[in-house]
Amino acid sequence: MSIFKRGDVYWYHFLFAGRHIQESTKTHSKTLAKAAEQKRRRELEEGFNSITDDRKERVRSFSDIAADYLEEYKLRHRSPKFAEYACRHVTRLIGGTMTVDVNEQTVLSYQSARLKEKASPKTINEEVGFLLRVLQVQGDAIRARLRRKKQLKLAVREQVGRAFSPAEKNLLYEHALARRSNAIYPALVLALNCGLRDKEIRTLQWGRLHLDEAYLVVGETKTAGGSGRTIPLNSFALAAMREYEQWYTEKFAGRKPEWYVFPFGKPQPTDPTKACTTFKTVWNKIRADAGVKGRWHDNRHTLITELAESGAGDQTIQDIAGHVSRQMLKHYSHIRMDAKRKALESIVAKKPDAKTRR
Repeated sequence: MSIFKRGDVYWYHFLFAGRHIQESTKTHSKTLAKAAEQKRRRELEEGFNSITDDRKERVRSFSDIAADYLEEYKLRHRSPKFAEYACRHVTRLIGGTMTVDVNEQTVLSYQSARLKEKASPKTINEEVGFLLRVLQVQGDAIRARLRRKKQLKLAVREQVGRAFSPAEKNLLYEHALARRSNAIYPALVLALNCGLRDKEIRTLQWGRLHLDEAYLVVGETKTAGGSGRTIPLNSFALAAMREYEQWYTEKFAGRKPEWYVFPFGKPQPTDPTKACTTFKTVWNKIRADAGVKGRWHDNRHTLITELAESGAGDQTIQDIAGHVSRQMLKHYSHIRMDAKRKALESIVAKKPDAKTRR
């Protein structure tokens, strides 16, 4: 018998998966003690075999469990921005659906709805990944079935961005200088000469910009490898930032380390204690005026391409740009090879004709 009495209280003991389980039932009744032992055995067996009674969870709405997931995510991740973004779209479209009703068709319908909203396949794939992670075990099963059917992910156009030509860069600089905004030109200079991401530029503070030593320190960014990296300012960037600093100091009667280099307000900044929200509007006007096609993020790609063409190695590029995907590094490795080949061919052009062997 696995039930025994110790004092006035019954205990149970048994072997489970090679372990000796011995616990008090906290009851004087032998009948209740036997029921407690059976219940405990069943709990261990269900847990061991990943079988649990989750009926209450399954009738909750997706928006409810997504909110719980997001709250936990924020505690464990430094930058929850994309999770919040994905949560907003997923709950907007399927938030009222009970968890038990979410299946493969739910995912396929979500993909179609987001495509109609002109969301990019890459963004939709990331949102679906979030959707399935929220569902945990149920999401793993849906993911596996969709993968077998090759319906899990939408086809994504392979693109690592484009690089602006020297002529295009000059046009962009020229039209940036012509804008009413005093901030867009130095911001563009930092993007094209330091490879900073949009948010890294917008949230840059004066305390991280060391003009006397000609370098800047990147603040908190999307990747651990990107945060805190130091980037030298070349002579062009340094001159632009010194000129901007003079205007900024006159505008705000000084500058404090915690103030933002590119403050809030448009068309002219008004509050140095807040970061500007976007460069998108003025960037679109600059591109249109210059007749140049490309995204703001392509300024970063331009610098990385130029670094690769200069012969800079992967580590140097990563130290300056922060995280660079494998796809990007593979793309730029071909650029470096081409630059090396041209350099070696230039030697052939200078070489005197070899004498004919006799």
